[in-house]
Amino acid sequence: MRYDYTSIGFYTFDCLGRPVGAIPPGGGTQFIEEIEMAVSGAAGAAVIAAAKHGLNCLAVGGVGDDLMADWVLNRLGHFGVDTSTMQRLSGVGTSSSIVLTRADGSRPALHMKGATGAFEITEDMWDQVLDAKVIHIGGVGLMDRMDGAPSARLFQEAKRRGALTTVDVFAATEKDLGNVVGLLPHTDYFLPSIEEARVLSGREEIEDVARFFLDKGVTCCILTLGENGAYYRHSNGDRFLMPAFDIEMICSCGCGDAFNAGIATGLVRGMDPESMVRFAQATSALNATGLGSQAGVTSFENTLAFTKTRTRASAEHAAALVA
Repeated sequence: MRYDYTSIGFYTFDCLGRPVGAIPPGGGTQFIEEIEMAVSGAAGAAVIAAAKHGLNCLAVGGVGDDLMADWVLNRLGHFGVDTSTMQRLSGVGTSSSIVLTRADGSRPALHMKGATGAFEITEDMWDQVLDAKVIHIGGVGLMDRMDGAPSARLFQEAKRRGALTTVDVFAATEKDLGNVVGLLPHTDYFLPSIEEARVLSGREEIEDVARFFLDKGVTCCILTLGENGAYYRHSNGDRFLMPAFDIEMICSCGCGDAFNAGIATGLVRGMDPESMVRFAQATSALNATGLGSQAGVTSFENTLAFTKTRTRASAEHAAALVA
């Protein structure tokens, strides 16, 4: 196959600052310690982290005809990501965010949806887009022209061609399930946060949430639980909880997307499920040690070493969640 990883969907330009305690009133100024720029979004953050892990990657999405687009495309190229299927769209801006990172690592954001809602993948692109071992859609719910039937058809074809498929979502309400449900029978790994998964499923208990998506046709559901780690539930009955790593949080921006890149890396490298999820957790943890998506992720070797040398947080509290 031409690529290890195709990452489709949400690409955004982020400008981040930290630590931000409050917005100054009126026209006031608050001095902060650090300002950074990053390519983020559920597809963008994942594809760069995967490229840092050594995967041969293809970026598929849209940017506007503006300065942010120039920077996003140049930054993707800097990490060796193939951007030949990134669409530069006129009349719409590049999806962009102003991220206000608090001292505890949480990060409220101001976001402009932009080109994520305007790009599309036509059938004449399938031979390139689907020529990958792992095909990821990140940002379901934000892709106005691709959500629903177009993405479902794409994934059905991806499975026919023998690819592994992964999905992440942007879920604000239960009605967003309509954008997801057609994808699920063609999805090998569904990778939402527990908050998104609860919104979509209308369920609360972690096992009930996972079972909801398995019943919709997903082969494996991996729920990210933040400080409580990740929960793996396969349709064959296998399940386990992987505790999070104990780190000092700088910024949580892109942690779930970095996790998705870790899953892709594990799949491409043939890791067993527990090693794969542990590696994904390490990728997410390293991501959180810098400001902006992928900031703390440097290489496959460094991430693998992290899994062996860093302690994991206690699993006792998290285990109680799925007891």
